[in-house]
Order: sequence, then structure tokens, then C-alpha cells
Amino acid sequence: MEASKLAMYFDKREDLKVHCYLCPHNCVINNGKLGACRARRNIEGHLYSINYGKITAIALDPIEKKPLYNFRSGSNILSVGTFGCNLKCSFCQNWTIAHEQPEAQDITPEALVLKAKELESNIGIAYTYNEPSIWYEFVYETAKLAKREGLSNVLVTNGFIGKKAMTNLLPYIDAMNIDVKAFNSAFYSDICKGTLDDVKATVELVYNHCHVEITTLVIPTLNDALRDISDMSMWISSLSPKIPLHISRYFPNYKMTHIPPTPRETLVKCREEALKHLEYVYLGNIL
Repeated sequence: MEASKLAMYFDKREDLKVHCYLCPHNCVINNGKLGACRARRNIEGHLYSINYGKITAIALDPIEKKPLYNFRSGSNILSVGTFGCNLKCSFCQNWTIAHEQPEAQDITPEALVLKAKELESNIGIAYTYNEPSIWYEFVYETAKLAKREGLSNVLVTNGFIGKKAMTNLLPYIDAMNIDVKAFNSAFYSDICKGTLDDVKATVELVYNHCHVEITTLVIPTLNDALRDISDMSMWISSLSPKIPLHISRYFPNYKMTHIPPTPRETLVKCREEALKHLEYVYLGNIL
């Protein structure tokens, strides 16, 4: 049955409509329709999470793959994802699960936590591969159980989530990698169908409550201006110069196949600029 879990963070409206305020899209959804994330459906005036407990990808990964370089380095973490996303990035690296309808297997929070505990040399659970906030109910329940069992919880997220939802989840999260896709509002609105200010607000909300690292995928001609890299690094530094920044290499994917891969020298220059303000700046996707 598709409607597996009543969603959190919605209000009823007239004519069987619902207002979802899980993320800043604030979708008003007609009866029978999906929200922008494709993971929450209005059924007779109630909002349901249709990806609750539905896993499309699962693997035991090095923590550095998240990427988290300054959190429990050298560890492995059980990594899981579902389907859907609340952004529409033209360059999506995981588009087959974020924007398609992949095969999924069902699992309960209890079963996932048990699996995580049984794996040798596993420190916890990473909610990753697609945007974890859009299967919020499953992540929230699983993270609470995992925390109780002494496991670490990691979010790999685009940061496009409502303040109330993030605040309620935060006590159970040990580390996050937050994707700041560009320090450019036009990039967010044109290419990602989101808003930079909402992502910045998430970083500013969480950085003092759990370990945070930030990733930016650098795309030639779109978000590789050194001025933008400098401005982003200064903003991060204003929170803490110890927040690590991962500058990652873009490769053509999904709907963006006309732009060639980022030149290595571009990444090096971006790193040099960021290091003027931050203590930890790493290059990714360069091998």
C-alpha cells in the first residue's frame, strides 16, 4: 500500500487540500497529488509519506565518502537512501533515485538499527544518496532508535528543510554534510529550483549543535567564480573557520551534459581562495 505513514508538518486546507511545511517550498497539494519532492501525497485531505521505509540504496561506506573528513575518520557507516528530492538540480549526480522511480525494498526503523548494530566496524547510520529530509518520518524514528543504541546518525543533505523540522531532528544527529550548491541566489533559483537563503539558514541553525562539513560541486561558468568562493568561505568562517569545506569536481550528468568536467586547475584555485578564510579545505572527485 502506497500510503504507508501519515506525514508530519502539514495543515489541512479547504477542498481537501493540504499545506506541507516540511521544507521551504511550502507546497499546497490538491487531493490525490504529490508535493514537489514526489514523496508526499495528499490522500483525502491527509498527507502521507509514500517513501517511508522504502530503501533504494544501501551500503557500508567509509565515512570519508559522505564526505566527512573530520568526523570519526577511518570509520565505516551503514548508508541508506530512498527516492525523491525537493530540489531539481540539472546536474544531479544521483538522479536515478532522486528523480526516477527506482525499485525499493521495505524496512522498518527497528530492522535497520538492528542491521547497523550487527555490522562489524560500523559506527552508525548515514541518511544519504538522495535528500534525507523528504523521508523525514522514517529518518526521525530511526535516528531516535539508533541514538538510544549508541549509534551515530549522519545526514548528507541539501539543507533545504524547514526550521521546525530541522530543530526537532537535530538532537538525534551527530554529524551533517550540507551541500551548499553555490553562493549565488540566481544559481539556486534557475538550476536547482530552491533558495540559497534557506540553505544558509539551516547551516546557521545546526553548526553549533553537531559536527558540520560543507560540500560545493564546482561547475565551470556557473558557480566557479572566485569571488563567490571567497564570499562563501568568509560566511562559513564567520560561523567557525574550523568548519571543513569540500570543493568537489563536477562531471556531466542528468540534464547537464553540455558542460565539460571541471578543470583540476579551477579546483586548485578555488581551494587556495577558500584557505584564506578556512582551516580545512579538501578537494573531491579528482581521481
